[in-house]
Amino acid sequence: MNPNAVISEILNQKGSGAWCISPEATVLEAVQMMADKNVGALLVTENDRLVGIISERDYTRKVVIKGKASKTTAVKEILSSHVLHVTPAHTVQECLRLMTDHHFRHLPVLEGDRIAGIVSIGDLVNWIISAQTSTISQLQTYITGVPG
Repeated sequence: MNPNAVISEILNQKGSGAWCISPEATVLEAVQMMADKNVGALLVTENDRLVGIISERDYTRKVVIKGKASKTTAVKEILSSHVLHVTPAHTVQECLRLMTDHHFRHLPVLEGDRIAGIVSIGDLVNWIISAQTSTISQLQTYITGVPG
């Protein structure tokens, strides 16, 4: 694994699927989908176009704390509509920097207007750990002549 990998390599390994929901869906439906799919965010799409993202953080800050009802609040009322995204050609390092600077954990990947996937901070950290483990093993083999 290459520590300087581009996002397309991660998507090739993990898959390019992304869970999406309509802006008209209820927040309860969104939270249920996140729980069912074991994800922390959903892309909000309309006519196959990205219009926003909704995360567990959005739910807690914009519904729970404000005393709104999950059953009657629409996703469009709480989604984050200003969504930063990357392309498959962005590097892992670029994505980590973007996520760190802007304090979010999920990053949509677009090819033009088409959704190519989504990466999480966990995906990126796991990639780096695997790359470092591989590099350490190669160095140990090089130095000792014995596979690690």
